Amino acid sequence: LQYGIVLDAGSSHTAMFVYKWPADKENDTGVVSEHSMCDVDGPGISSYSLNPPAAGTSLEHCLNQALRDVPKEKHAATPLYLGATAGMRLLNIAEPHVSDAVLRAVAATLKMYPFDFRGAKILSGEEEGVFGWVTANYLLENFIKRGWLGEWIQPQKKTLGAMDFGGASTQITFETRDMIENPKNKVMLKLYGHSYQVYTHSFLCYGRDQVLKRLLSKLLQQAESYQATVSHPCWPMGYNKSLLLSSIYDSPCTEKERPSLAFNTTVTLVGTGNGNLCTLHVSKLFDFTNCSFSHCSFDGVFQPKVSGNFIAFSAFFYTVDFIQTVMGRPVHLPSDLKDAAEIVCATSWSELLQKAPKLEKRLPDYCAVSTFVYLLTTKGYSFNNHSFPNIAFQKKAGETSIGWALGYMLNLTNMIPAEKPLFHKSMLYNYWVILILLFVVTTLTSLVTAICLFRYSKSTVI
Repeated sequence: LQYGIVLDAGSSHTAMFVYKWPADKENDTGVVSEHSMCDVDGPGISSYSLNPPAAGTSLEHCLNQALRDVPKEKHAATPLYLGATAGMRLLNIAEPHVSDAVLRAVAATLKMYPFDFRGAKILSGEEEGVFGWVTANYLLENFIKRGWLGEWIQPQKKTLGAMDFGGASTQITFETRDMIENPKNKVMLKLYGHSYQVYTHSFLCYGRDQVLKRLLSKLLQQAESYQATVSHPCWPMGYNKSLLLSSIYDSPCTEKERPSLAFNTTVTLVGTGNGNLCTLHVSKLFDFTNCSFSHCSFDGVFQPKVSGNFIAFSAFFYTVDFIQTVMGRPVHLPSDLKDAAEIVCATSWSELLQKAPKLEKRLPDYCAVSTFVYLLTTKGYSFNNHSFPNIAFQKKAGETSIGWALGYMLNLTNMIPAEKPLFHKSMLYNYWVILILLFVVTTLTSLVTAICLFRYSKSTVI
């Protein structure tokens, strides 16, 4: 086996994935799988702006696990990558020298380990979207697969669209035959001899954590002048919390709305559990008014009509999973998601705690996030009663997590060739030939034996 390691440095946390594949099958499909994973303790690396060395130190626990998970004799040949996403993109916008310092600190730690370190970089939103799309379709064998005789087969099925919902951004990526009017959203890929025209867009500031900050900012704006206590219609009745303004306006996503008050000013938000009012405020996070193309999603961004099947992962999965497992509500149609969001909003804090005590940290925000997912998919991306059921909300494909990390590694190790693989007689093919010959010989032997026994028994009777 060969191994590869990718650190997914997201805005809210970092996860390490160890992948494995048979050493003689680098260009085969469906053979790379997740060997193990590790969640890094603490926040995302972008949170260490005041202490960059601590960003590197935070990774050590998981890297030590990788030392155990990858056989020692394979360490030197195991590629190690770190990709940072929207949290670091935001930090790079606000303080580029600080984001550089964080990346240098992280790289210094990674170089201390005996793996083949290939670099730490900030991914663009388009890279994040496309690599997530590659991961999902690779795992589901939509590009190419091996037949039962060892031959290559081009599956006669369409690729899946991919929707990612992280902490600071959200991505939508899908193959389309429509004209992509904005070249920034167009990616042409050639995989296994087949060309794909892919639409992709990443919405910065539309990840879960940044949406919640922007919502808080909108609520404070609604109050017009500073008030020590402000109602929060998306928080459950019975829940309230005091926050420093610095925790709301410490992001490029909200800094333009910062009031002229000291950063250490405190405001108390009181949950009122009003689903209709929550929807009204969350809808203000989108701009549906401006579009210079034939069709837009929101904020003036071009998007062709969604088509085919989609897979929605990351916070999409966790939100819908909460609705289905904790709240016991099915999600098949947009109306199901809308109704479920309203029920979550109307559920008191004590009831929510009773239903899911282990989720206490995230419980207050499920009303807002469920409402946001409903508005994003329906008003934003224009999924309707016909297309919404084509979305599969999943965390994994088989035993492998869906996200950009695997697609990133496959790309950087050139494990998905542009050329179509030639037919070859593999060991698998030879095994099948031997098995078929044995079956034929066994069948003929049994037939001859049966005929001989039949004739013998007949002659004995006579």
